[in-house]
Amino acid sequence: MSEETKENIIKEMSYDAASIQVLEGLEAVRKRPAMYIGDVSTKGFHHLVYEVLDNSIDEAMGGYCDKIHVTINEDNSITVLDNGRGIPVDIHEKEGRSALEVVMTVLHAGGKFDKGSYKVSGGLHGVGVSCVNALAKHMKVVVYRNNKIYQQEYEKGKPLYQVREVGETTQTGTEVTFFPDDSIFIVNEFSYETLSNRMRELSFLNKGVSLSITDKRTQNENGEYIHESYYSDEGLKEFVAYLDDTREKLIEAPIYMDGNKGGIPVEVAMQYNSSFAENLHSYVNNINTIEGGTHLAGFRRALTRTLKGYAEKSGMLSKLKFEISGDDFREGLTAVISVKVAEPQFEGQTKTKLGNSDVSGAVDQAVSEMLSYYLEEHPKEAKTIVNKVILAATARHAARKARELIQRKSVLSSTGLPGKLSDCSERDPEKAEIYLVEGDSAGGTAKQGRDRKFQAILPLRGKILNVEKAMPHKIFENEEIKTIFTALGVTVGTEEDSKALNVEKLRYHKVIIMTDADVDGSHIATLILTFFFRYMRELIEKGYVYIATPPFYLVKKGKEQHYAWSEEERKQLMTDMAKNGKEAGLHFQRYKGLGEMNAEQLWETTMNPQFRKLRQVDITNAAEANRTFSMLMGDEVPPRREFIEKNAKYAKIDA
Repeated sequence: MSEETKENIIKEMSYDAASIQVLEGLEAVRKRPAMYIGDVSTKGFHHLVYEVLDNSIDEAMGGYCDKIHVTINEDNSITVLDNGRGIPVDIHEKEGRSALEVVMTVLHAGGKFDKGSYKVSGGLHGVGVSCVNALAKHMKVVVYRNNKIYQQEYEKGKPLYQVREVGETTQTGTEVTFFPDDSIFIVNEFSYETLSNRMRELSFLNKGVSLSITDKRTQNENGEYIHESYYSDEGLKEFVAYLDDTREKLIEAPIYMDGNKGGIPVEVAMQYNSSFAENLHSYVNNINTIEGGTHLAGFRRALTRTLKGYAEKSGMLSKLKFEISGDDFREGLTAVISVKVAEPQFEGQTKTKLGNSDVSGAVDQAVSEMLSYYLEEHPKEAKTIVNKVILAATARHAARKARELIQRKSVLSSTGLPGKLSDCSERDPEKAEIYLVEGDSAGGTAKQGRDRKFQAILPLRGKILNVEKAMPHKIFENEEIKTIFTALGVTVGTEEDSKALNVEKLRYHKVIIMTDADVDGSHIATLILTFFFRYMRELIEKGYVYIATPPFYLVKKGKEQHYAWSEEERKQLMTDMAKNGKEAGLHFQRYKGLGEMNAEQLWETTMNPQFRKLRQVDITNAAEANRTFSMLMGDEVPPRREFIEKNAKYAKIDA
């Protein structure tokens, strides 16, 4: 964007202190941080960066910014720099202080509440950069505006001095550097991968904007900092192609739609593939609405009605003996729906479900018109899609019979529980947990070592079915998968939604995957996680799924013994223990399987809530998680080979 263009836009739309409206103060943020950013662990820690990024992205969405750069500094602080207009620094009339200070120190203060400043904004429901300031040990903001450089610093949300002019410049923009307060957060390191994935996502959602990230904590073999840049010319079209590059495509190029209905910009890209998974991702003003909402409902309605109408008109459904449902039109579909809404109404604190009723009709109308045109203009692709829908309907019909058989069998059996399940006596799901254990041998050890009051054990024989490659009815016919469904007490499929999960019936709120610490164990854990992600995803989203981490080593010297969960920890233990005497009696044992531990050791290291190390499974980026599962467990070999080659250097092979 040229400086002349930027100046013309600024003339058209004034953005100064008068645009900043104050709603309330900052008092509660430090006292109750989880209320504002979700939690004080990994998610909330990274959410701080997203809140700062939101401001820069809002400038880009308004047409004032086309470059955004994030730096993870050596000390694990974060710097976000954009080339937007720069936060206003003139005196705010109501507050009697610089608008910059107001934005940085008052909750819900910003240009987003003034319709003249931003038509749409990703941070409207958010707490904004002032919340980040409140939760930062130190923050520094540098503003490039009016041919001058302005600066202000803060500690725990409080200004250290008034906004000061520190130099001259020809550039415009804002640079925010902050260091999270380690007295609040239980994690202290940013994940380059997590932030990089979010920036890739933002580049697809905001075509024409350059986003880049540098990690100054890490250098490659050439001594250069780890760095990635993202830029998309075609936006969602490229996004869908990226998400589907590990799958076999049924149509050559993604279907792309871009329109405006009732003042609501609607952008959709979709692609059909040979998989059996539905892969829909919806966004409102760059916010990933993981619970969907009215925009997703409008898309689904238009897709079903338009495709069904075309299929009936073409006569392709005449031989089908049962009704086609909405699910059938979405099987093997990857789609991204992005809408821009001036005043979005989000349901819930986490901004994950859109509630605006008018958006549903706008998306429905836009998708219906554009998809109808596509089907008429591309008869070959249209026929391929309808054939895929018919195949999905046939498979669903078979799956329904298999599913009903599981549920009928559960009801008819005396307890409704599988014979190999060793249940616990606790009946409150919040206090009960179940271990999914690899093999009967380890299952037997776990049964002896567990606390029978609240710990249930379900041994699984061998590797469960890879659901990424299997048709739905084969999944519900698989013995191990039937056993998992029955043991957990959940059912899948309702009249309204054949994929809906009845989570209310879940018997345990901790579902713990416990496998051997070797390649086979990792493969089995991945197979189980793939099953959960595709068919019980709500369990992951609610935080019910965990992975047990048995120790790798037992280090012994005489009667003294310690466990180690990594090679580095083992070396340190041996060094420390050697200092206390001679090394002839110092040795270690490598645990390659759960069966190598006795019941007491397994309890002590892996099952005792006081000492065990459980890893909770969560989804920080649904689109990226979906792509990873498809790549690791799908049919396409080249992407998997590329992944292995890229990450082989991180693997450790024990003798």
